Amino acid sequence: MAENPDRIRLDGFFNQMPVLSASDLHLKAGNPPLYRVEGLLHRAKSEPLTPEQIESLAHELLGPDGMADLREKGSVDLGRDIKGGRVRINVFLQKGHVGMAVRMLDADIPKLEDIHLPESLRRIVDFRQGLVLVCGITGSGKSTTLACILQMINERHRYHILTLEDPIEYLHTDAKSIINQREIGLDCRNWPDALRAAVREDPDVILVGEMRDTETFRAGLTAAETGHLVFGTLHTSSAAGTVARILDLFPTDRHTLIRQTLASNIQAIICQKLVPSYREDVHVVPAVELMFANPSIRKAIERGDDARIPDLIAVGQQEGMQGWTESFVKLIREGYVEKKIALEYAANKEALAMALRGIGVSKRAIG
Repeated sequence: MAENPDRIRLDGFFNQMPVLSASDLHLKAGNPPLYRVEGLLHRAKSEPLTPEQIESLAHELLGPDGMADLREKGSVDLGRDIKGGRVRINVFLQKGHVGMAVRMLDADIPKLEDIHLPESLRRIVDFRQGLVLVCGITGSGKSTTLACILQMINERHRYHILTLEDPIEYLHTDAKSIINQREIGLDCRNWPDALRAAVREDPDVILVGEMRDTETFRAGLTAAETGHLVFGTLHTSSAAGTVARILDLFPTDRHTLIRQTLASNIQAIICQKLVPSYREDVHVVPAVELMFANPSIRKAIERGDDARIPDLIAVGQQEGMQGWTESFVKLIREGYVEKKIALEYAANKEALAMALRGIGVSKRAIG
């Protein structure tokens, strides 16, 4: 049987990514393939792709059902193994045409020190139950942080780790634990079905992925209440903002109950953003706000005093917590980030500027 030339060409595009050390690939009608190398987009020296060619490639990737989902939702995510690694693919509609954005994923799961995360994150490995949230915008490294934490658990404990992902990004190998990875759309029809089945599959640890709606968050919170360690992600930029975002998922008359449940079950909130590094051997580094739930933080969440959370993080440094300002100061002092870049990305520019001038910043100013 003759091979489909479009399929060969698509694989060719993907397989060029590790060859070029490209982090991303963009396919857009009217342009040749564009590869992001060292942060900049470069056009391949080939003919522009037509709308029909890209739609044909998308159809081959998604099939009829996936194309129907694309038309209904506007975008579809999936993962795929390629020569030299794995890619995450987002197929989307723009101006009525199909486009693709492809992200190259690391073949190996990085260690904590490899991606410059706070050492105190190791505390999470020994949590037995509760809810851990990793937060940040798209592309902030949430999936990588979660993969790193799950791998540490995998190497330390004899657990059953169950992940629900859309799509699967990092492929885990059993160590002391066993890990089952289920991809939405491939291994299960949808999130509700996967979540209902999860607690019947004898997990110790559950990765829910993005807690995008009320049903998903409620299921994750219920699993945490019933003795599981649950990991999830949210698109929020601070620990205090994460609490507010969770409440937004529920009617106002349920907020008191949700606060009580969250206060009892939350274990940690990790918020991160990737910041350009000026070291030649490091492209980006994560700035991290890290909150561990202690009695004072649980009380603040339950009472609706979310504005105190940054202050409580600041005074919780001995417990492994850190605020945004402390994180940026560390990155500057360790030689990863320039001062002007840190000030550009900082959540509290004034507090960071004061800290960098050597002015004594009060605990209440940090975070």
